[in-house]
Amino acid sequence: MKKVRLEPVTPQNFKECINLKVSEAQTNFVASNLMSIAQSKIYPTANPCAVYAGEQIVGFVMYGFDEDDEHFYLGRLMIDEKYQGKGYGKAATLEVIERLKQVENCREIFLSFVPENTGAEKLYSSVGFERTGKISESGEIVMRFVL
Repeated sequence: MKKVRLEPVTPQNFKECINLKVSEAQTNFVASNLMSIAQSKIYPTANPCAVYAGEQIVGFVMYGFDEDDEHFYLGRLMIDEKYQGKGYGKAATLEVIERLKQVENCREIFLSFVPENTGAEKLYSSVGFERTGKISESGEIVMRFVL
């Protein structure tokens, strides 16, 4: 299992975070990191983090608490195209789960993904997320992880 650590987005790593890219075929699957970081300034319960493998930033995650539907969530996960297929996405997802386990009233974690993103579903299923049978307002498949 790959080892990663999640670090807050800071002035020091901001540029590197926003320069991470998914492959051309995946651009419709996830919002840009710049958009996610901007959203985190409007929604203060969102936690944007750089995903580090050693000293190298390999990806980006954002997780938190949605005050509208009162759910904890993994809102974004992206691994730069140069680092995909190496286990970093799974390791980052497990790290988010571990962090949210520490939150006293967190009993489940939600996420959603674009139906065409079969790789995302495979990844999330592999760590224990299950489909809820619901579709989000934007047409994404909703999954849940019960702690």
